[in-house]
Amino acid sequence: MPFEVAGERVARPFKDAYGWAADLFGAKSENEKLKKEVEALRSERIANETAAQENAHLKELLAYVDGPRFPENYSSVVTRVVGRPPTAYDQEILIAAGTSEGIQQNDPVVTKEGLVGLVTDVTSDGAKVTLLTDQSSAVSAMVLESGAGGIVRHGQSDPSALILDRVGKDALVEDGDLIITAGWQSGKLESLYPRGIPIGTVESVGQQDVDLYKRIQIAPLVNFDSLSDVVVLVPMARPK
Repeated sequence: MPFEVAGERVARPFKDAYGWAADLFGAKSENEKLKKEVEALRSERIANETAAQENAHLKELLAYVDGPRFPENYSSVVTRVVGRPPTAYDQEILIAAGTSEGIQQNDPVVTKEGLVGLVTDVTSDGAKVTLLTDQSSAVSAMVLESGAGGIVRHGQSDPSALILDRVGKDALVEDGDLIITAGWQSGKLESLYPRGIPIGTVESVGQQDVDLYKRIQIAPLVNFDSLSDVVVLVPMARPK
C-alpha cells in the first residue's frame, strides 16, 4: 500500500502536466479557430460595406443620368474603372465597356460631379479614357456667370492642375465662378463635348500688363484620384 501511494504521488505530476498540455493545445486550437472566424467576419464586413458604397455610388450616377442635368441627345453607359494611371504623369484610365455597348472613340466621359475626359481608344469590351488633366487634353469652355470663353487645359506646374487659357484681359472672371463646357457648333462641325458640363471653379485670377490673356487657375470638380465608376456619353445621332 505505501508503494502504491508513493507511485500515485510520483505519477500525479505527469498526469497533471499531460492534462495541462492537452488543455493548452485545445486552447490554442480554439484560439486559432476564433481568429479564423474573426478574420472571416472582418472580410465579410469589408465586402458588405464596399458593396454598399458601390451601390450607393451607382444609384447616384443613375439618378444623374435620369435627372435634368444629363445632356440632351445622349444616351449613357455606366461602367467601372478597371485601370488607373501608374504615375501622376500618365493621365489615363481604363473602363470595362467598349464597342459592344455602343462606345466609340471621342465619346465624352463624366461623373455626376463633372467632366472626366474623352475616350481615346476602344475595343469590344473596354476603352481607354484620356483624362482632362492630361497634357494633350483641351476643352472649349466658358465662365457660367459672365459668358467669358476660353480653353481649359493642363497646367504646367502641377500634373493635376487645370487652367482656363485664352481669356481676354477685359473679360469678367472672379474667384468661385463655375467653368462649364462651351459645346460650340458651326454648321456641321461641333464640339466633342456637349454644352453645360461642369469642369471646375475659378481658384485664382491674375494678369500682368505684358500678358495677352488672364491667368486663371481652376479647381476641378472631379476627384481624378478616386474614380471608381463613370458615365460615357454616347451621341444618339452620330455624324456620318
